[in-house]
Parts: sequence; structure tokens; C-alpha cells
Amino acid sequence: MSSPHSKSAAVDVALSALDEGRTPERPVLREAVRSLLAVLAERAPGRSVEVRVPPYGAIQCVPGPRHTRGTPPNVVEMSPQTWLELATGRLAWVGAVAEGRVQVSGVRGDISAYLPL
Repeated sequence: MSSPHSKSAAVDVALSALDEGRTPERPVLREAVRSLLAVLAERAPGRSVEVRVPPYGAIQCVPGPRHTRGTPPNVVEMSPQTWLELATGRLAWVGAVAEGRVQVSGVRGDISAYLPL
């Protein structure tokens, strides 16, 4: 079975650029990030955690109490490169958090059960 993110050419192009030590072009990186965020939203439907990958996207996901106003209590934030690596299994959640590459707040912020996509 093929991975769901392989349906996005942008993910493949962005990963290839990273493998070559290059920064992916901005439109490609944006599309890759958004594509993978959409997969996460589909796999973990809900509104209890906000996953932010500035400047390209943010989603709410994970079942549980819904957040409606102000700053959400459960937030996960990271760079686009870190998101690509986590979502595709190139980086482990525990290591990314320990290295400070992922900022997590709230009791529901651990989304490692949904990764890699």
C-alpha cells in the first residue's frame, strides 16, 4: 500500500530538495506542508489540538473537547522542514521535542500516535 502523502508531488519534490541539502522552493514547501496537514486532519478528526506550521498552515485535529475562543490550550508548533520530516517518518517525535524542534503545550499536545502519516 502506498503512503497517502505520495499522492502529493509537492511532498516528493520538497523531500528531494531536502535530501540534496537545498531548501525547497517556497510554493512547493507551502503545498507540501498543507498537503500533509490535510492528511493529519483526516486521520485525526477533531478540534482539541491546533497544529501550527508557520507561515504555511494550521489545523485543528484530535478528538476531544473543542476549543472555540482565544489561544487554544493544546498547541503544537514547528518549522515547515520539521513538519515534513515528522509527517514522513524521517524524524521521531520524541527526538524532535527533546531537541526543541517542536513546541508542545497542553495535555493533548502529543500527536505522536498519528505520526508518521
